[in-house]
Amino acid sequence: MRLLVAEDDKALAQFLCRGFEADGHRVRIASDGGAAVEAFQQELPDLTILDLNMPVKDGEQVLEEVRALDASLPILILTARQDVEARVRCLDRGADDLMLKPFSLHELRARCRALLRRKREARLQLRAGDLELNRLDHSVRRGTHSVELTNKEFSLLEHLMLNRGQCVSRVELLESVWNMEPTQTTNIVDVYVNYLRRKLQDPPPGHLIRTVRGRGYVVPSDAELALQQVPAVSIAVPQTQPAAAPLNLEAQ
Repeated sequence: MRLLVAEDDKALAQFLCRGFEADGHRVRIASDGGAAVEAFQQELPDLTILDLNMPVKDGEQVLEEVRALDASLPILILTARQDVEARVRCLDRGADDLMLKPFSLHELRARCRALLRRKREARLQLRAGDLELNRLDHSVRRGTHSVELTNKEFSLLEHLMLNRGQCVSRVELLESVWNMEPTQTTNIVDVYVNYLRRKLQDPPPGHLIRTVRGRGYVVPSDAELALQQVPAVSIAVPQTQPAAAPLNLEAQ
């Protein structure tokens, strides 16, 4: 899932980022209210964690602006403000939940999961043929068999399936999945696509993950998959990675 953390305390923001990334989520940090609104416009995150005391734009102003952009995406207020009136205003203006600092990360993660479950229209289950990806519990199945993926493998597959039917360029994948500048020389995208194909038993040129020569990769639509007549498979794949490491490979 894509999370936006709007928090001007850099240490706390990094703490939240590490905690949610450990669960396999992609996290974007905004350190002021203006940057938070801009990030929300660009990404429409699945969930936003919003501090109230921020520079440039106050958290309450940010809440009003993002609610005008989207009335349904979950927003959780995380604040040190003790006055009840401010908290009531936030809930009345569209916040879905509120927690006071100091807080338990364990409880915060549980509240975020609850908010995501309640959002009925959220795309929590992604499917392509007999491949199913659950964005909430971070699981992948092909047919009746579960497939164990690393966090980066999961994020790559998730991004491709969220853009199903559209070719996703290597540049976009570098920026969205690895947070890397496209000017960096690396074959990491191709290496990880090969990892996925091996675990999904989808050998090149790929049925579930198709190569678009010179452009990138695509997970085909249902109509395209039906034309390809993708066979169901029985997966029994070792869960170890190949010994060779790609350039600029980050730790899993």
